[in-house]
Formats: sequence, C-alpha cells, structure tokens
Amino acid sequence: MSTADIGVVGLAVMGSNLARNFARHGFTVAVYNRTHAKTTELIEAHGDEGDFVPAEELADFVASLKRPRKAMIMVQAGNATDAVIDQLAALMEPGDMIIDGGNAHFENTRRREAALREKGLHFVGTGVSGGEEGALLGPAIMPGGSEESYETLGPILEAIAAKAPDGTPCCSRLGPDGAGHFVKMVHNGIEYSDMQLIGEAYDLLRRGVGIEPADLAKTFSEWNAGELDSYLIEVTAEVLGHTDAATGKPLVDVIVDQAGQKGTGRWTVQIALDLGVPVTGIAEATFARALSSGVKQREGAVDLLTGPTEKVQFPEHFVEDVRQALYASKIVAYAQGFDQIAAASAEYDWNIDLGSCSALWRAGCIIRARFLDRITEAWRSDPDLPTLLAAPEFTRIVTDAQDAWRRVVATAALAGIPTPGFSSALAYYDGLRSRRLPAALIQGQRDFFGAHTYKRVDREGTFHTDWSGDRTEIEL
Repeated sequence: MSTADIGVVGLAVMGSNLARNFARHGFTVAVYNRTHAKTTELIEAHGDEGDFVPAEELADFVASLKRPRKAMIMVQAGNATDAVIDQLAALMEPGDMIIDGGNAHFENTRRREAALREKGLHFVGTGVSGGEEGALLGPAIMPGGSEESYETLGPILEAIAAKAPDGTPCCSRLGPDGAGHFVKMVHNGIEYSDMQLIGEAYDLLRRGVGIEPADLAKTFSEWNAGELDSYLIEVTAEVLGHTDAATGKPLVDVIVDQAGQKGTGRWTVQIALDLGVPVTGIAEATFARALSSGVKQREGAVDLLTGPTEKVQFPEHFVEDVRQALYASKIVAYAQGFDQIAAASAEYDWNIDLGSCSALWRAGCIIRARFLDRITEAWRSDPDLPTLLAAPEFTRIVTDAQDAWRRVVATAALAGIPTPGFSSALAYYDGLRSRRLPAALIQGQRDFFGAHTYKRVDREGTFHTDWSGDRTEIEL
C-alpha cells in the first residue's frame, strides 16, 4: 500500500540524516539505496525514530509513495543523478515530483526540469545547507521548481527546516527551474569568501602580531558575542582552541595548509563572469585556495622570493582594527553575492525575492549569522536597493569601519602578509564610491587598437576617433 509521505533515494550520511529528520517530524519515509545494506543499516540503527518504509527495489520504493509521489534524491552529482532521475521517471506518473537535494549545477537543473516537465513530472532542484548536522537537526532549504509542486512539498520541507530566531522556517520557494540551486551555489560562494576573510584575520593576528592560537580562540569567542556572531566565527574559535592529542601542539599548526574545494565556489566565479557581476571577494577566496594547493609553485618560490626588509610596527588597537575590517569585508561579500543572484534572476526571469534569500540563511546553514536579520530587513524595506551597501545601516557600518579597514590592508602589505580578501573588498568599496574610474582610459585604448567606440559625458551617441588618420572624431 502507498503509505509514505516522502521518499529518500541515496542513504549516505546526508541522505540518511534527511530521512531521519523527516521521520522525527512525523512523516512516513520511504528509503532506498542502490546497495541495500545501507538501507538495512539505517533501519537497524535508527528505525525507532519514526515510520520508515524500506525498499530493496526502486519499483517497490515508488509504489510505497502517496500520490502525488515525492522522491528526494541524495546521490552523487552528475551522471549518477541523471541515472536515478531516469529510473524514477520511468516509474512515476504525471503530477509526481523528483527533488534533487544535491549540489547540482543550476544549468543541469534547468535541463532536467524542462525534460521532466514534458513528461508531466515536477522536478524540484533544492539547495540544502547545514552539513550532516543540519540535515538531521534542521538545514536551510532552498527549493526551486513550480508553484504547484511547492503547494504539497513545501509544508514537508518547512517542517524539517531550521527555524530562524523569530520561528520562521528557513525554507521558501525561490523561483522556477534552477533558482534554488543557483541560490545555494551563491551561498557556497559567500561561504568561501567568509572563510577566507576569517583566515586572513587569523593570519594577521598570529603571524603579524604574534598571538597564539589559544588566545586567538578567546578573541574569536569574544567577537562571536557581538555583531560578528555567526556559525563560522564560532567554529573558528573551536578549531583554534583545540590541541592535537598526538603532539600537544595547537591542531591548526599540524594541519597541512592546502585548502580543498568541491566546485561550487568555482562555479560561482565562472557564472559571475558570464553575468558580468564582480564577485571579487568570492573570486579571491577561490584563487587563494588554489594558491594554497599549488605545492610546486610554493616550494619553488618560498626560498627565492623575499619579503619586507623593515620590521613593521603594528598599530595600537590592531585587534579591533582587524575585527572592523573583517565585518566590513563580510558585508561586501554578501553584497556581491546578492548582486549576482539579482542578475541571474533578471537573466532567467526567476523573480527571486532577495529578502527571502537572506531570511532563509538566518539559521541552519553554514553562513548563518546575526547580521542576516539586518540584511533581510534591508531588502524588505527597499527591494530596489542598487546594492546592499546602499542600505543606510550598512552604509554607516562600512563608512565607520573604513579607517580601520585601510590600516589593516596597508599594514598587511607592509608586513608582507597576503590579504586578498580584505584588499579586494576595500578596492570594491572604493570603486563603488569613485565618481570617475580609469575605465575611461580603457575605452580610449580599446577604441585605438580595435575601433570598439566610446560614449561621451557631454552628449548622447556613440563615437570613434580615427587614430590612424587625422584623429577626427566620428559619430556613429
């Protein structure tokens, strides 16, 4: 009999924890894994947490789902996802829905949604953030897909989602086809930037000022009690305060300094280039990870390239300067991410509500932070903000922080400590506030060697100078 409210295909840690989350909230959950031992393992270990319907065959799994059937797949992105979608689609009927909760590229989601729509099926590309713990205890959930699918699926997802401080579920439909996976991708890009900025703050205070990890753990804990309150600051304090059992050294000192990445940050940067949106903070964070893993280049240069010849005196109250620079740079990272979401929303006609994006990041996800309440309010107060930095409160914050921010960037450069995140964020801020940029010269250069034309500040029209002739100006 069809008894399951929702099903989960793919029972690795994320899939298993989501299935358990559904069951804990009173839903009957069908579960299936290609290797049946995983299904058995889940039922034996956690079957008492709720009502599960295990299936050894995919056909039995589909048959156990109530109509409209709702099957959430949590398998490896790429070909494996396509294979499972094809198998499920062959067993389903019009009106049924397939939910992809993995980190899929949004263009693949758009392709899959269009193909299944032709068969009368709903495809819901859904971003899920919060890691293994979030999947079990309440993640931030970013679904795309049709309004019709969300009518029946939405209440189930909202029930298991994290709850913001005001009790609102951190889940809402963001738009059609690839909107959900696009927002999750940008979330991850902001996460890259946030982590890089925290790393730079640590490096400045450790390598520059000479503060030991245990004391830095206390500093980050203090910061977490104020306006920097966030999951990543909390995690940073925990990592810095941990001692390696084998060596007795701070754990951070025995971890190899090569940062990995799974691709979402890189996707964010690549797509930002296509959209023409400057996500410089995310780009620098992505490139910094690549540089950290460039072992051959680093080993070949470390004993050859020299640093500053004069010892740098770090300014008084430098710790507070770094805190302010970190906060201002974080705001820039979020502003750039929202700009990218807005650009994609316009390009693909998604009509994404930026206030809803920030609202569902307030709990459950990796970039959850206290100041997301302020960001949500900023977008809801003025959905037509040209940039988050134009919201009065954030204008005030970055303006008040800029002197400290500049001292940090200047001191870092003099000390030879790389701060691509802080530096690029400050350069972006200065770029936005400049009435004239050197792009005028660039346009002149482009016109000189490629006849790419230019516009004038004093009258309408498009112009070209005859650089190889008598240099007269031609209006085109």
